[in-house]
Amino acid sequence: MSSKNVSRRTFMGGLAATLGFVGSQIGDLSAQGRGAGPQAAAGGAGRGAAANNGVPMVKLSNNENPYGIAENVRTAMNEAFKYGHLYGTPDGGLGDAMLAYHPGIKAQNILYGSGSGEILHLAGTAFLIDPGKKVIGVEPTYNDVYSQATNIKAESIRIPLLKDYNQDIPAIIKAVKRHYRDVGLVYICNPNNPTGMILPKSDIQQLVDNIPEDIPILIDEAYHHFVDNTAYESAVPYVIEGRSVIVARTFSKIGGLAAMRLGYALARPDLLAEMRRFQSGSINVAVRFAGATVLKDTDTAAKVKRLNTEIRNKTMAELKSLGYESLPSDANFFMLSVKREVQGVIEDFRKKNIIVGRPFPPMTQHLRVSVGTTEEMSKFMAAFKEIFVTPKSSAAGAGK
Repeated sequence: MSSKNVSRRTFMGGLAATLGFVGSQIGDLSAQGRGAGPQAAAGGAGRGAAANNGVPMVKLSNNENPYGIAENVRTAMNEAFKYGHLYGTPDGGLGDAMLAYHPGIKAQNILYGSGSGEILHLAGTAFLIDPGKKVIGVEPTYNDVYSQATNIKAESIRIPLLKDYNQDIPAIIKAVKRHYRDVGLVYICNPNNPTGMILPKSDIQQLVDNIPEDIPILIDEAYHHFVDNTAYESAVPYVIEGRSVIVARTFSKIGGLAAMRLGYALARPDLLAEMRRFQSGSINVAVRFAGATVLKDTDTAAKVKRLNTEIRNKTMAELKSLGYESLPSDANFFMLSVKREVQGVIEDFRKKNIIVGRPFPPMTQHLRVSVGTTEEMSKFMAAFKEIFVTPKSSAAGAGK
């Protein structure tokens, strides 16, 4: 079977998208934390949301960083442009910054990709391309690995979430053992998307210790940086131990580099070698410089996390006071029970110039809401009250 080409953005295409993104979105983080800055003026249009009848849309649908690319990261990107006409350019210190960021990890344990999406696609291809191979994970979760399995004619075994919406690790282990000869990959998103809920470190240990060592476990930690829960722990130590674990990370969320496309995998060299066989192209020079700066700028990361946590928790508490519960979230989004089919709710919000998350079957009465700025979430709450809380005039009352 021939391998599929991995979809990549060209350097110039990514640069054009980034320049447009930067020009409309950049602001001072501390000012925006008080509800000011360019987002307040733009109403969220700077994050790519189209206008509705001339009114900018508030975009709360893609779990983006609403504060944009930090000033020092833009400076680093500008520094990289002088190398843009060359092959074999410097990495802007990305390699050294990565080793410092992950003590115990060596250079041979790192594979960079065009966002963590490419990392998921590479793993889905490398370990499922042999005929009859299957991926096992939960449903709903982030769908990219399942989609790639479908693309290459592989199968997915999807375990339903538990009644409390946690991931069912014993059921995953049981399914792996039942289909052992055919399992090519186990996929875990932690925190899970779309629920925002973590798998505690004890569950990850249970998984790693109880499935055959020759089956890779891909653990997607796209939202790792937002977690406060003491029961959580990154799976990176398993990579350092040499276990069959692949950790995927992204710069799109906490680092604000969604349009620039930079992610990476941490794993044993032999697992990365399997993935690398299906990779094409390389990471552009501007995003290498940007990534190195993001890793070193722990102050901005802490500020983004703090703002996200404060605004998320405030919004969830206000929704609860109105009688609407959210699942516990350790991410930059939350899952809200709206007590009705979510497809119509999505359209109701769109009419009020707010874009919220798509449906995630079978959770068809839950709405995923990305956490925006203070002003954006105020607009969300105003729209929510109009949709769900404000009583409608009765026909009888209208005649009085």
